[in-house]
Amino acid sequence: MRPWPKILIIAFGGLMAARSGAGLADHRLDIYWNDVEGGGATLIVTPAGESILIDSGNPGPRDAGRIHRTATAVAGLSRIDYYITTHFHVDHFGGIAQLSTLMPIGQVYDRGIPRHDPDHNPSDALWLAMIKPYREFAADGRNTVSPGLVLPLRQTGSGPRWWLRCVVSGGKIVDAPPGTPPNPLAGENSHHDLAPTDNDLSSAWVLGFGPFRFWDGGDLTWNVEGEVVTPVNRVGQVDVYQVDHHGLGFSNNPVLIHSLAPTVSVMNNGPKKGTAATTMAGLVSSPGLQAMYQVHKNVRPEDPEDNTADEFIANFSSDPNHPDANYIKLSVDPSGASYTVVIPAAGYSRTFKTRLDKQ
Repeated sequence: MRPWPKILIIAFGGLMAARSGAGLADHRLDIYWNDVEGGGATLIVTPAGESILIDSGNPGPRDAGRIHRTATAVAGLSRIDYYITTHFHVDHFGGIAQLSTLMPIGQVYDRGIPRHDPDHNPSDALWLAMIKPYREFAADGRNTVSPGLVLPLRQTGSGPRWWLRCVVSGGKIVDAPPGTPPNPLAGENSHHDLAPTDNDLSSAWVLGFGPFRFWDGGDLTWNVEGEVVTPVNRVGQVDVYQVDHHGLGFSNNPVLIHSLAPTVSVMNNGPKKGTAATTMAGLVSSPGLQAMYQVHKNVRPEDPEDNTADEFIANFSSDPNHPDANYIKLSVDPSGASYTVVIPAAGYSRTFKTRLDKQ
């Protein structure tokens, strides 16, 4: 397999110091990608100091402990105000019960807990045992997600407003704004014959702060991704694309990537999970993409060249219990006009301009 082209940037050193009460202290919007070994756990801190956790990694103390450490020691949080489960796979919902014993959880958002195993496995008894901690963990309230829902985030001051909107949930997609023209990239779309899983029902979210836009699609799959942007693009373009489904090839339809037209991508992959050849090709070929980040370096011996450049990778160990568990952080300037991506453990930082010409 040939090596993929690398997107070159200039990185500069200087370890970025952690700030207490990050969003509230400096009026920035912060996003953290926690290392949960190929699961999902994206932490957002608003300029008002409210926190949103999208997914929570795997069951047990490891992932919950890592999320808790980032939330408290780095972001200066004492609670999670909003928690979102994108779908009911254990690498996305498994850590929240343990996390709830470490810090308070406010409002929970999901599509509603399935009564039966969502992937139609033969043992509902296994599913009921697996979902029990999630069903019973302590939270201030539970809410059902549908496309178009906007979290009731607190606003402060006279600067740009911020919002988080659900655009896909349960296989349903938000309507396009009236008058949205046909997507000129619709001809790139293709259909794959895939067995149905709960990934198809994943929720997807768009975060906005002034002109800045960020996409978190959970584990949306190829065909649903195509429906999001064809025949019309129902969500528009973004600055930052969280790579769907950890970079697996069941997802990351190039028509979605190219239609969202991100400047930066961030992949919450594991050492042997993600960086599929089709995903890497879709990213590399996306016009305007300037940098590709990975939480982990892919160490699969059969395709080791499927990686971005080392300076854009947070973790290199293949041991799932490695002590580093380095995170990636993105901070949006108070004006929303620029954003900075840092890998604190590597002393890496780069600032990008927010695109104002989004379609």
